[in-house]
Amino acid sequence: MEEVMKSSLFVEEELIYFREGLFGFEEYKTFIPLPVDETSDVVLCLQSTQDPGLSFIIMNPFYLKEDYQPDLSPADYKKLGTEDATLLSFYVICVIGTSSEKSTVNLKCPIVVNTENRQAVQVILASEEYRMRHTLNEFQKKGE
Repeated sequence: MEEVMKSSLFVEEELIYFREGLFGFEEYKTFIPLPVDETSDVVLCLQSTQDPGLSFIIMNPFYLKEDYQPDLSPADYKKLGTEDATLLSFYVICVIGTSSEKSTVNLKCPIVVNTENRQAVQVILASEEYRMRHTLNEFQKKGE
């Protein structure tokens, strides 16, 4: 079934691969990021190719927090197959609520994608600055 979904619905070069899966969803290894808005990469839907009912809303954390500084361990770089940080893209999982006060992003455990080999990992950052639940209204600019 997975091979059928991969070959018939998705372009192989667009898929991302999690050797270890996502936290709580370790059995799902292959996903495709789908833009919510074709003109922006701020918000994406991370769709499982193995289960059409499994998807996550992910966001570019640098859009929310320009000074976001995820510090990866040597083991994380090894899992990603690179030591070149310029090849990495970062995303955070978003839980959408009925308002920005009830919607959260997880800055503590970003998804990191090697844009060259399409390998991805979800990491836990050591920094105490980032939490698993930051409300979206924390990032609203003054006057918005």
